[in-house]
Amino acid sequence: MSGVTNPAIRDRSRVGFIGLGNQGAPIAERIARADYDLTLWARRPESLQILAGKAKVAGSITELAASVDILCICVVDDAGVRDVCDAALVAMTPGSMIAIVSTVHPDTCRSIGKAAALRRIAVIDAPVSGGAIAALAGTLTVMMGGSQADCARFAPLAETFASLVVRLGEIGSGQAAKLINNALLTANLMLAHEAAFCGSVLGLESAALSRVIAASSGNSEAHAILSRLPDLQSFAHGARLLAKDVDLFAALLTREGGTAEHIVGEASAFLSIFDPASSDPKGTP
Repeated sequence: MSGVTNPAIRDRSRVGFIGLGNQGAPIAERIARADYDLTLWARRPESLQILAGKAKVAGSITELAASVDILCICVVDDAGVRDVCDAALVAMTPGSMIAIVSTVHPDTCRSIGKAAALRRIAVIDAPVSGGAIAALAGTLTVMMGGSQADCARFAPLAETFASLVVRLGEIGSGQAAKLINNALLTANLMLAHEAAFCGSVLGLESAALSRVIAASSGNSEAHAILSRLPDLQSFAHGARLLAKDVDLFAALLTREGGTAEHIVGEASAFLSIFDPASSDPKGTP
């Protein structure tokens, strides 16, 4: 990562990982493949099976926290991050680090950072983009927020599962960038969905139109996502995760006196398709 780390330096910190979901598990697998001393903990023991024999397993969060130099947290939401950090901070040794890989509110990272600093424990936020496929391939994007020194320390570990590792600023900055990205993706999903609907209204063969858009200037990651789906409702779980992020984005902007009516408007329109209380005026192509 330009200006942050020397690729020739290979860190061999003891790493802990909590949050072995759809994206967390392949990230942890990439870390294990890079020969880091990796320890895992999970609320659901069955989620550990995918990494059986590739990492150590701790019996509790505190046991894990006491034995690692860098703790990566990749759970679903703010409450989950706070719960893990509350348990971990009492056991972590001074000089160790927490990397919040989850997508959460920037203030969550800042408040944890303040509490950790009292124990001389570093905290950075390092949310990722790219999904499970990119995680498996090691081509995620990592958006870091934290001091230059702390981000430089984490960067070699991030490079085991990411092809782009960028520091955005102080703690919370990575989360702000991730929320912008996810709100924009959600808005683009609405535009891509509407474009497909327009094609059906105009009598175009849907697969042919999709191929044309994919090879033309109107292409986007949102179009690629929708093109892979067997039907729109199969994206319901992804929509729920994006709804959390769009809400955080809108609240953060409002607090700071900013607006993004077009992004939030289109994103909200897309998410309403998955709300049973709403109807999709454009149908489901």
